[in-house]
Amino acid sequence: MSISGPNGRDDAVSRSLERGPERLPSGRRWSAMSEAIRDVVRGDDCTIEDATVGYGEFDEPTRIGDDATIRAGSIIYGDVTIGDGFATGHDVLVREGTTIGDDVLVGTKTVIDGQTTIGSHVSLQTNVYVPTQTTIGDNVFVGPGAVLTNDQYPVRTDDGLEGPTIADGASIGANATLLPGVTIGENAFVAAGAVVTEDVPADSMAVGSPATIQALPDPLEGANQLA
Repeated sequence: MSISGPNGRDDAVSRSLERGPERLPSGRRWSAMSEAIRDVVRGDDCTIEDATVGYGEFDEPTRIGDDATIRAGSIIYGDVTIGDGFATGHDVLVREGTTIGDDVLVGTKTVIDGQTTIGSHVSLQTNVYVPTQTTIGDNVFVGPGAVLTNDQYPVRTDDGLEGPTIADGASIGANATLLPGVTIGENAFVAAGAVVTEDVPADSMAVGSPATIQALPDPLEGANQLA
């Protein structure tokens, strides 16, 4: 177990870890099980449980807002910026170049593969995969096992990477697959298991494989209730 920063080991934090969790003189609370915390700018009242924060060698530190909870097994790379109220499940991976807003939940074993922007009031459930070059807006729900992709013809051509764009208020159902470059419109809904190969207009629903566009049922109209 090691805790260090740009100026070396934080002895005050180290002594606190030996005694167990408590509020440090700075007003920041850290779990006794923190594995590695280095090159991190931290907000108040953050709890990290046997996780690694600030992984790797990057020019920019990891920046975490107030009231974060990062659970055991999670790895947050350097050059990641996260707002207030962030929470993870276990074994989450967030890679470099990621920007995350306020009040975002990242579920157990979800992977955010970097160079990605995620807005505020977002819920990524268990086992979601978010590839490089993805944009997710505010008030978005992504259900368990959903897979977003960014490579149109993997290992066959080199046309560059382009992840999906999910606009504000959209919902992605469990085990849905979004192909590279598709846009899910504002307040749209992607049904569970759908394979989305084309853009989904705002306030509509995508169903099936390949997905077809339908009118949004009355109970699903309007924005998500995440904010």
